[in-house]
Amino acid sequence: MANQNDDPSDTSYINMAAAKVAPKPSLPQSDAYEDATLIGTHCELSYCNQLDFLPFFCQSCRHTFCLDHRTESAHKCANAGAWAQRRREAQLNRPAAGAGKQMRDFVSQKPCADDSCKTTIGTSLVPGVHCPSCNRDYCLKHRLKEDHDCANKIPVGAVVKTDKVVESAKNAFEKFKIWGAAKKQQMATASSRSLPKPKPSSAAARVVAVNALKRTAKGDEKLAPEKRVYLYVEAEAETAKAKFPKGQFFYSKDWVVGKLLDAAAKSLQVENLNNKSNDERDRLRVFHVEGGRVLEFNEKIGSVLVSGNTVVLLRGVGPATPDLIEV
Repeated sequence: MANQNDDPSDTSYINMAAAKVAPKPSLPQSDAYEDATLIGTHCELSYCNQLDFLPFFCQSCRHTFCLDHRTESAHKCANAGAWAQRRREAQLNRPAAGAGKQMRDFVSQKPCADDSCKTTIGTSLVPGVHCPSCNRDYCLKHRLKEDHDCANKIPVGAVVKTDKVVESAKNAFEKFKIWGAAKKQQMATASSRSLPKPKPSSAAARVVAVNALKRTAKGDEKLAPEKRVYLYVEAEAETAKAKFPKGQFFYSKDWVVGKLLDAAAKSLQVENLNNKSNDERDRLRVFHVEGGRVLEFNEKIGSVLVSGNTVVLLRGVGPATPDLIEV
């Protein structure tokens, strides 16, 4: 049985249920083809006249037929081949691929990169061979690295290290050595102090410790709870005037370490000479016990500390980190 949804570009007839066709002038508007699927249409072959609810429309003679007489040969079409002729003309009038466009020449001709060679490469007869080491193109004779002295050539596009660049690299290395020595000295100074041990590391123990800390910590009661960081704060006994140089406090997450140091020094009665002396032996620094490092004055508390951490005020440990290396 024929396919009821045949493509009209492949057959001379089309299924009127799948494609609406304007009614012939001789038919009244009530017999319009768009209603054919509802009331059906009689086959227009004189001796057939069969009522077909899925009629076919001939694209050559423009008449309607039943399934058995849908082809041109079955109903002896009076205009046989008209649809095929229209199709051929449409295909011939269609512009060819690339019509009106100029083809691009992809062949890039240039001389071989070898200094002693005059061969032109990039043609259809002499293709070029690219060397990934020196980033140049050569003819077939000089394609190998040994043939074009590749080891002694500076790759095209490579950054040449001038004397200034080399000197800058040496200076950066010297700064790095100084930074390493200063860092080592700083850690040795801090480790020689009697520092407290980190609080319990298990999650359950930390939760219990933080809850207890929140009940005893002191601070600005106007500060919103979600903005608070609860800390254990201590100071070296020899630098503090208080009888017990330690306590539990909470600070704002938006504070910087320098502001925390000022507040903690005041609470623990530690002499703060940071604004009066530039001598590192007199200046106070904040040491983060869990992080194992001295904090910068401009670091934000909420970024480096969490509730339950311990910080210690130390004097004479040196700067947190030397200046950044500039290459």
